[in-house]
Parts: sequence; structure tokens; C-alpha cells
Amino acid sequence: MSTDPSMPLPTPPFGLSLSKPLPTAVESALAPWQQYICDACGYIYNEADGDPDGGLAPGTRYADIPDDWACPLCGVTKADFTPYTPPSRDALRAGLAHSAPVAPRGAAGVVIVGAGRAGWQMAEALRALDARLPITVVTACAGDVYDKPMLSIAMARRTAPDALVKESGAAAAARLNVRLLSHTHAVRICADTNQLRTTRGVLRFDRLVLAHGAQAALPPTLPAALCWRINHLAAYQKLRAALGKVDETGPQDIAIVGAGLIGSELANDLALGGHRVTLLDVQTEPLARWSAEGAGSQLLDAWKDLTIRFVGGVQVAQLEQVAGRYRITTACGQRFAADQVIAAAGLATPPRLAQSADLLWDNGIAVDPANLKTSNERIHAMGDCIAVNGQPSRFIEPIARQARAIAADICGTTPAPYEPRAAVVRVKTTSRPLTLH
Repeated sequence: MSTDPSMPLPTPPFGLSLSKPLPTAVESALAPWQQYICDACGYIYNEADGDPDGGLAPGTRYADIPDDWACPLCGVTKADFTPYTPPSRDALRAGLAHSAPVAPRGAAGVVIVGAGRAGWQMAEALRALDARLPITVVTACAGDVYDKPMLSIAMARRTAPDALVKESGAAAAARLNVRLLSHTHAVRICADTNQLRTTRGVLRFDRLVLAHGAQAALPPTLPAALCWRINHLAAYQKLRAALGKVDETGPQDIAIVGAGLIGSELANDLALGGHRVTLLDVQTEPLARWSAEGAGSQLLDAWKDLTIRFVGGVQVAQLEQVAGRYRITTACGQRFAADQVIAAAGLATPPRLAQSADLLWDNGIAVDPANLKTSNERIHAMGDCIAVNGQPSRFIEPIARQARAIAADICGTTPAPYEPRAAVVRVKTTSRPLTLH
């Protein structure tokens, strides 16, 4: 078919121009999937996966997320997310090939105690600055990477315990080229010889980073053998196994001692999972720390249709096992029967390692606010185990900033001072999520 060269070409549909770039929608469809990290809790939004439970289908671009969408873990909006690129060992090595000096043969490098979020973020921050730095991670658990906030909302989201693991410890160690000593306990710090004694031998270190977290506190009236303390994945997986599946074994009666942040979140999640919960606390309402913001009354109102019984103003005097179940007796004489008992009475930093190195202690391991150094020049600390000016730091948001500050100090790069900030607390009670200060 011939055409008259004097006639103009037909106009492309929808206003497209053959000489103009592809429209934004087409460019977006062809662009690689991006990831974004929540600055508050560390949750990573992957455009390829979306957030189906939150109404975002797989393939939803960050730019297309509604402004009122909430982080699945902590409830912040998309405004609290920033672009995230997972560290790549090969890319780091290529980028630092001409700038990073080769570590001396046999160099001790950095030893990190703890493989929770703090320990792995510390390893990633160090590896981002030095591809060849010897790094050893020592942990009493398997070292698997998971989002700890998910432990208190997993049942409501019908998440299987094994599905909580995002990356195995072995895979994370291989990706970051670090040595992982899993199921290994740190026993003692020999500060005079720069050595860490472990249950698998002695490790030398040039720098030591304590990221071993805090332990669930246990009131003296609650025997450790008779109650659960849910502060890490392994304990949570065992609890879920003990609870079984409600549709097969039926609901259980669960008593939770402590109605603070963790106790309230667990009560909400277990009730939504089909169990009957009795929540006990010495205070007269849940979340008493935030009574001025009316947090407790809001929760009690949200729980009216759930199988949660809150009993405030009581002190546990005794916990005993009777005929295969548990019986709690309060100081005022009340009794409560349960199939499972959970202690949620706060956190306490274990002092043993800090004491072995004679580190300064102030309601936790005392650190310099800027670079997170302890009273020993070769030892840093971060995460749940530290205290800044006597104030414990037990929230997720500061961890990435703490890791960057320590990494800069260890690697001798441009300082990245850590700045303590007032925490914004997101209570993940899905019946009524709360934002507290």
C-alpha cells in the first residue's frame, strides 16, 4: 500500500508521541522491582511481593501505595519508608577493590556477640565499609534472620512459626562473608588479652561488639520451669507447638503475667488465634506507662468482643502445677487456672559479660552516646543491652543508626554520630493499633 508523502502521519493514540520517551506508567512497569525499609521497625517492603494482607497486590509500586497504608509490623505510614538495597558481597568487593587494604594475615578483626537484628545489622554496616574485614558472629541460637515484632502478631496473621524466618543464619553468613558460630555461648571477656571465651574455644578480637540483647525478666514468684518467656524465635516456636492447632486440639486457657507492651500484644494475638486469655498486672489497666494517653482504656474497649479477661491491681504470689495444669495464686487470694503461663514482666540486661570486662554499668551497659563505645576503648555495645545516660534503648528504630555509628568508628571512615531520640511506640494490637510516645 502506498502513501502520499505530503500527508501527515496519523496521531498515535492516547496522546503518545513517537519522538517522546515512554510514558511514566510504561517505564514503571519495565523498571526493576525496588525495596523500601521501614525506618521505625526495619520491615522491608518489596514491590514484587506487595503486602496482600494489607491490601497491596504483588507488583504494587511504592509510588502507588496509598498514603494511609500501614507498615505490617509497626503501623507507620509509607512516609516512614526509605529506599533499601540489600548488601551484595560481590558488589562490595568490586567497589572496594582499589580502596580497601587487605587485612593482615591472621588478623583478629571484629567479633560480634549476638545474631538478632542488632548483630546482623552490625555485620552489614561493617561489610558495607570494608569488604575484607574479618568478622565473626557468636550466637547462642541458630542465628536465623527474622522480624522480632512478628512474634506478637503471627497468630492473627495465621503465619506458621517456620515461615517467620526470612533467611537462615548460614545463608546470611555466606552472603556477608562472615564466620558464624551458632549455638555458641559467650562466657567471659578477657579485656587484658583482647579475647572472648566461648563454649567453642577462645576468640581473639581487635574490636568487640556486644549485641546480645536483653532477657525477659522473671519475677521470683514465677519458676522458670513453669512459664514461658517469649523474647526470641526459638521460644516462640516451642510455645506455638505446645498450643497446637485450635481447630484440632481446641482453644487453651493462657495466663499472661504483665500487661505492658509485650503482654498486651501477645494477649491480643493469642485471643485472635482462638485462645482464652487472662491478663494479670499490678497496675489497674494495661499499658499503664501510657495512662496519660488513655492507652489502657482504648485497649480494654477494643477487647470487649475478644476472649481476653484483664485483672488489674493484683500481685502474683505463687505459681504451681496441679493435675497437669497451672494455678496462679495472687497475694489477695484470687486463683486462676491455665494450660500455659507466659511471663511478660519486662526486660533485663544480663550483666555477666559486662562484669567480666569490668565495663561501666548504668541500668545496662553504659555507652558513649555518639559512637556507642563502652568504658573499654576496644568494646562497643548496641541494641537492647545498652543504656544511654542511664536510659535503656529497647526499640528497633535506633538499631540501624547505632550500627552505622559503630561501623564508622571501627573502620575509621567519616564519623556517623548516633543521636538518641525520643521513641515513638507502635503497639501492634491489631484490634486497635496505637501510636504512643
